[in-house]
Amino acid sequence: MTSRDLVLVSLFAAIIAALGILPPIPIAFIPVPVTAQTLGVMLAGIILGRKRGAAAVLLLFVLIVIGLPVLSGGRGGLGVFVGPTAGFLVGWLPGAYIAGALAEIYADTQSPVKQTFGFFIAAAMGGIVVVYFLGIAWLAYGAGTGVSKAVAGTLAFVPGDLIKAGLAALAGRAVMLGYPLLPKRSL
Repeated sequence: MTSRDLVLVSLFAAIIAALGILPPIPIAFIPVPVTAQTLGVMLAGIILGRKRGAAAVLLLFVLIVIGLPVLSGGRGGLGVFVGPTAGFLVGWLPGAYIAGALAEIYADTQSPVKQTFGFFIAAAMGGIVVVYFLGIAWLAYGAGTGVSKAVAGTLAFVPGDLIKAGLAALAGRAVMLGYPLLPKRSL
């Protein structure tokens, strides 16, 4: 990694941490609060690409492990990786990678509408589908809620996460116009 890459990775780890300052919104029937940090995960993948986006999340994980309160609600430490929300948290790493990999494919698209829509798909696949898959699996089996309850409980998050994916797509498109950071690759 170049020094520029290290700065970008650090910057996006800081952005994800800063989004944790916004207070979490608890939902009564599920132990997972609504947070803004998943937006940061989507942004890291879409703006930086698969490798640097995943590295930003990995750096954030290091900060969490050493106990810094960088998660929503001022949480940190190893305990967050074994709680009921651990699957969603762990899903951030592959989520950023998948979002970045898909965004790299759409980065070379000439049509602004297709590129923005591609970034939306990338954010939704990485930041919603991948993160939800791991989070639901952890809730169902690790926390013992059962699959149907875990799926039903996460449906409340879908509209907000779709809005986050839209914001990430628009931000990714704006960055591509002004200061392209995303590596381009094809299928």
